[in-house]
Amino acid sequence: MSVDQQVFASRVTRLPLVDADGATLGRVEDLVLGPAHSGRPPRLLGLVAVVQRRKIFVGAGRIKNIESGGVRLRGAAVDLGHFERRPGELLVEADLIDRLANGRTVMDVALCSTSQPGTWEVTAVALGNRGPLRRRTTDVVDWRQAAGLFDPGPAAVQVALLREMNATDLASAVKSHPPPRRRLLTEAMEDEQLADVLEELSEDDQIRLLAEMDLDRVADIIEEMEPDDAADLLAEMPGEQRLLLLEAMDPEEAAPIRRLLRYGASTAGGLMTPEPLVLAPGASVAEALARMRQPDLHPAVAGQVFVCEPPLQTPTGRLVGVVGVQRLLREPPSMTVGGCAEESGFVRPDLSELQVAEMLAAYNLLAVAVCDEAGRLLGAVTVDDVLDRTLPVGWRKRRR
Repeated sequence: MSVDQQVFASRVTRLPLVDADGATLGRVEDLVLGPAHSGRPPRLLGLVAVVQRRKIFVGAGRIKNIESGGVRLRGAAVDLGHFERRPGELLVEADLIDRLANGRTVMDVALCSTSQPGTWEVTAVALGNRGPLRRRTTDVVDWRQAAGLFDPGPAAVQVALLREMNATDLASAVKSHPPPRRRLLTEAMEDEQLADVLEELSEDDQIRLLAEMDLDRVADIIEEMEPDDAADLLAEMPGEQRLLLLEAMDPEEAAPIRRLLRYGASTAGGLMTPEPLVLAPGASVAEALARMRQPDLHPAVAGQVFVCEPPLQTPTGRLVGVVGVQRLLREPPSMTVGGCAEESGFVRPDLSELQVAEMLAAYNLLAVAVCDEAGRLLGAVTVDDVLDRTLPVGWRKRRR
């Protein structure tokens, strides 16, 4: 990473926060860093932004790029939940600026993007002399020369190491810790990461873990889960608790989960994701491939496009057909997806999970459409959803 690519925190704070279309959502107030550890530089965890007079957290993974005109996000939606600092986190403006390091005052912190999308690391620290003229004599030094700034203690470093595990290994670690340590770890994780961990646990373990948290935090975490996984979890809860959580959630986030809860847990309707990749027949192949490249899409969902007549939100208009990524790669970018879509079988929402598994296996499908009597797309059942439900109980433990 070259010095030319460095972005100083002072130039990011107070920038507008803008969505993917350039609309202003709010402004950036501070940067949130994780601790340095194992010789690795501190990593940008996200931003503190003021949106609608609320201080909120925006995870680094949501940031598309940082420009002179603002910090641009990958989408339009933001979580308006109040920002709460997690253990081990450092705020650049609140914790680092004007602190002493090597007898000099911290003036600024520089970051660079890495080859991994949505990842920035601290590369340098700007140090100045104390006193009235200190801001006129500033030196930019490698972050290692001020490493003590980014060391919040061994406990926080341990938490940071655990937070960087993949979801499957982290789920195993969370289960193995006693309750006090488990609470420390879950408090340190962002809602999105904890949602990923929950999706790797059985429903019983999920409920046990969430029982240690307050209602609002649980609602925020469930909003970050895939709708079908969230519906499976809520279906295992007592009716009163389920109702309270759905009321505490954002109505738009709760709506697809409410729809899934109408179906039996062991049916196609109970298994399906209500948010497959859907495009109108007139959309181009180039647009389809661009949508498939979105990093937040599950691989099984990103592997094919369901072509439907408007509306494109489930339940959609009539299902026209399906086109897979391999076919799209063979077609010219200007061709329409309607022109290369193939007719596809579908299942009714009341079909049993075993019958859905048989259809996926028989036709070598990544996912199968779930349609109502009018041929409207309600969702799609992916092969990984079926495997999760049809593999023997306890398969995760045996795998380890």
